[in-house]
Amino acid sequence: MGGGPDRENVLITLFDPEPKDTIAELKRRFPYFDITYVHVSVPTKGAKSNPTVISDELWKKTTILLTVFTLPPTPDLVPNLKLIHLFSAGIDGLANHPIIKDTEIPLTTSSGIHGPPIAEWVILTTLVASKHYLTQYEWQKEHRWISNHPELRATSDWVGKTVGIAGYGSIGRQVARIFSALGSHVHAYTASPRTTPESRIDTGYIVPGTGDPDGTIPRAWYSGTTKETLHTFLASGLDALVIALPLTPATRHLFGEEEFKILGGGGAGEGEGEASKEGNSDGKAGKRKGFLINLARGPLIDQPALVKALNDEILAGAAVDVTEPEPLPESDPLWEAKNVIITPHSSSLGVEYVSRAYDLFIENWGRKERGEKLFNLVDRKRGY
Repeated sequence: MGGGPDRENVLITLFDPEPKDTIAELKRRFPYFDITYVHVSVPTKGAKSNPTVISDELWKKTTILLTVFTLPPTPDLVPNLKLIHLFSAGIDGLANHPIIKDTEIPLTTSSGIHGPPIAEWVILTTLVASKHYLTQYEWQKEHRWISNHPELRATSDWVGKTVGIAGYGSIGRQVARIFSALGSHVHAYTASPRTTPESRIDTGYIVPGTGDPDGTIPRAWYSGTTKETLHTFLASGLDALVIALPLTPATRHLFGEEEFKILGGGGAGEGEGEASKEGNSDGKAGKRKGFLINLARGPLIDQPALVKALNDEILAGAAVDVTEPEPLPESDPLWEAKNVIITPHSSSLGVEYVSRAYDLFIENWGRKERGEKLFNLVDRKRGY
């Protein structure tokens, strides 16, 4: 008699060696877990899948899968699989996989753990640009003390400036928290209207002590899914634009020549349009040049148009952690564009990443045991 939870065959496939302490904690929390850990190899450049082979027998008995992108080749290999937890925030790289396209196996992501490191990357690169740090670093390497230079007098701080955040999820909210601490104003942009205090609450997973849980930081809130609503947001007097949107068919190349022109202080929109806007904003669509930050996915941007906007000095500059394609070819003109900072899709990395992803899974499985809604349950139709 007695009963209790059924045995769960948990398969974990990750790049790192097996974390003994974490696995022990999983078994302590969930003693009915039988865990198999497979240390997979990192794909070589250009590879579309992971070369590590999982046996059919292992796939067939697996009921829970924790992975980055190692998935069974076909759905028939996983008749008992009841949950896939990804250690990544998005599913765009897996969207065409049969397990994603042709099954309804619940799929959760690690969205929510990336806010702290990515927000710090945003601030790092923004300050590197606004403080002209790269120039001063070159002086340091040359052992030159240059304290009276026009470039130094042209630096600026972020007090009173306006930062627009396209995509106000866990990452965008942590970015807002830090810019707000610097004295900046924040304008948020979301697909759906957030017209009530309740609608602005963050109901997703967040790292404790981070973000904007109640959604009270933005001074103005814009919403919509049309070009007109996007342009109204971009024309609201932004000194910087942070792109934190998911990549879907609807958002691919969402930001192009016209959008860069508006962000640069001119062009269509000039504050007009039908976007849903809440809050009081005295931001004006003046002729300021905005600084662009893309932390999300490279294809959100028309990259040749970005190169042109930078070289024509339409934008003040850009910081990109993502490009199209990745890795960025050595010959790509983005490398030599004016006032650009490029990092190799590394903004989310850090020693805390994996432990936070495990923490999220533990929290989620606890919610499942209690019959509560899971965090980050992917809506396949929406793509996130």
